[in-house]
Parts: sequence; structure tokens; C-alpha cells
Amino acid sequence: MAIFTRVYLMRHGEVANGGQKRYNGHIDVDITEKGVEQMRRLAGLLDGKPVSAVYSSDLIRSVKGARIISERLGLSHTPIRTLRERSVGKWEGLTAEEIKERYPEDYTAWRADLLNYRPPEGECLHDVRERILPEYLRIVAAHPGQEIAMLLHGGVNRVILAEALGLPPLNLFRIDQNFGALNIIDHYEDGMAVVKLVNG
Repeated sequence: MAIFTRVYLMRHGEVANGGQKRYNGHIDVDITEKGVEQMRRLAGLLDGKPVSAVYSSDLIRSVKGARIISERLGLSHTPIRTLRERSVGKWEGLTAEEIKERYPEDYTAWRADLLNYRPPEGECLHDVRERILPEYLRIVAAHPGQEIAMLLHGGVNRVILAEALGLPPLNLFRIDQNFGALNIIDHYEDGMAVVKLVNG
């Protein structure tokens, strides 16, 4: 039987400004009490699974959830800066409407090329893919035949899922990731990825 690594890929809980649809990027926004409950739900879903390691980004909305999950599983967790959400530079903390109002030309350029446009001092989607995917695959390769949990971000998860599904990068916007979402991906030793669950 082929050896595979199972990844429980999760999104952090609801953030304090989640209802405002702000681009938080690298801003350290905490999760709400509802977000904490969403993390407890995920911890319960993983309880009893043979999870050998828990990873997160180093932002508090990711770290807090990873702590809740790792404590339930009796594990420590590893925060990794490389796994942060996409940086949108000077746009961080703004809504799409605020970006459109304050940076009208940049907003138009962004909407015209979602894949390649970089916000001022930020990253384009290609940048995010080149940052996230090698680190993600390095972690997967370090756990052959094991199950691991990763508590990350909506944009980061979409990049990983699109790659696993063989979708063109622009199609990642077609993948929904609710706060507290659970995805399951099996990675086989021949490089094949099988997505078992999306946005659960």
C-alpha cells in the first residue's frame, strides 16, 4: 500500500473585525469568543486521530487556534512565519471599498489582474504561492505516513487546495474557506494529492 501523509488543513476562527471584510494580511488580529468556539470544535473533530504534529503561522489568530488544538491533542505546536497570510502592504486593515476610495488607480489595476498585481509594499498571488508551497511541501515530506494538523489562513489554504486539486492559480478564488473550516488532503509518496474534504 502506498504511503501517504494526511494533512488536516484548517482556517483560524472568526476574527474581531471579520464582519467588516477587512484585508488583515500580516496585521495581528485576535479571534473572537465565537472564533475560540470554532477552534474547540476543530479540536474535538481531531481528538482521537493519530495526529503527530501541529503547525500554524506566527500570527495570533492562527497561533491561538493551534494552541487550543494542540492542548486537546497533548502536543506542542510549531509556529512558522513563512505560513502567514498574503501581505497586502499599505492596504492592510482596509475593506475593498476603502481601497477603491483611497487608491482608485491601484484598485482598477488589481481588479484587472488578480494574479500578478502587487498592492503597494505587498505581495501578488504568485509571490504567495512561491512563499507558501515550498514550505508546505517541506513539512509534508517531513512526516511520511503520518497525520498532521495545520491551522492557517483563508488565502493560504486556497493556494494549497488549488495546487492539490491541480487548478490554475486564478481559480483559487472559487474555493470557499469559512472561519474554522476543515480540509483534508492526502499526499502520496509519488507526489499525488487527493483532497478528501473542503471547507468542512
